[in-house]
Amino acid sequence: MSAFLERLREWQAAAVERLPPWWNRALAGALIVVGIALPFFFPPDSGFMNATIIAVAYAVMSLGLNIVVGFAGLLDLGYVAFYALGAYSLGWFGSGFFFRLHVHVLVSPVASVLGVHLNFLLILIAAALICAAAGMLIGLPTLRLRGDYIAIVTLAFGEIIATLAVNGQSIPVGGGMTLTAGNLGISAIDQPYFPGSGSFSLLNLRPWYWLIFGILLLVLFVNLRLRDSRLGRAWVALREDEVAAVSMGIPLVKTKLLAYSVGAAFGGMAGAFFGTYYTEVNASQFAFGFSIFILAMVIIGGIGSIWGALVGGLVLGYINNYLIPDVLNDLPSKFGLHFQLIQVEFGIFGFLLVIMMVLRPQGLIPERRRQLELTAQIAAEDAQLAEAPTGEVTVILPPGEGAA
Repeated sequence: MSAFLERLREWQAAAVERLPPWWNRALAGALIVVGIALPFFFPPDSGFMNATIIAVAYAVMSLGLNIVVGFAGLLDLGYVAFYALGAYSLGWFGSGFFFRLHVHVLVSPVASVLGVHLNFLLILIAAALICAAAGMLIGLPTLRLRGDYIAIVTLAFGEIIATLAVNGQSIPVGGGMTLTAGNLGISAIDQPYFPGSGSFSLLNLRPWYWLIFGILLLVLFVNLRLRDSRLGRAWVALREDEVAAVSMGIPLVKTKLLAYSVGAAFGGMAGAFFGTYYTEVNASQFAFGFSIFILAMVIIGGIGSIWGALVGGLVLGYINNYLIPDVLNDLPSKFGLHFQLIQVEFGIFGFLLVIMMVLRPQGLIPERRRQLELTAQIAAEDAQLAEAPTGEVTVILPPGEGAA
């Protein structure tokens, strides 16, 4: 089997070398065209389109968490907090929840008179800024921590935000208004509205898909630019050896806080989209299991890999929202078992994680360095692999052993 896999890798490398230098751009352009045209192949209100919209939003969150966990190597178990803050940003600035205020900016003419009603793009920016600030706040206590201790702090932060969401109806903000609505939820959420195109409707899911697809393309572009930037290389250096990175002049505080804030901003944008798509912001949506679910996307896709995080988000999104509930839910009954798959979905995800760790620990689309380490082509302690923006690969060996 190992010989077969080795021959397969050699064949793949030879095939890539024969491709023209512009093949990756052509492939990206073709995928974008296919993504834009996808809704025309399904009814506007189909269940598959609903699952696709949710899966793409999950992919946005997965890309955000991948910056923290994959690029910077900071284990974050409280990512649900940024989902909550993004969703509440939508509830605060896109509904009549703050009924004492009367603010309308580029919204539908039929929007409620009461409350704050901003255009969805403005809410998206506000959610990103609020979550970026919260990301820096969560990053401050972890600056001197490593490993499991970072996980404990981020887990605590996620639980704090979830508790605030539940008990926020007891926190006054003036004029009889409260911070959140608790388990009652903030309802009557504004639908996205763009002048000239009108308001969105849940009876036609195509505009919703194009909106979240546009957000995904923006997040992908930022991820790719960050990966090849000085900041992205600083994140990877801190992930591989924090002491060596700091000794080479990388600012520890700034670099870590930027990782938390950028990853949180993407999570907040996806949370704002979910708030308007679900038409309600409810405290019960922000359970700890959601953080683990997003982390599983990063792990299955490939930690540190942009395309792996994208594919992991889409795969688990489709499994969770289409394959299990709509296609395979009644499968156990065909074998005489009296339960539905949706009742054991977390067990299914756990089983998938175990299978991935056994058969392909580097993930579906692994980062190049991690793939070489886990396939024993290089030793993790003997080499550092850096990929230049041009696509060339440089292996930096320890001092005294030369470089290639």
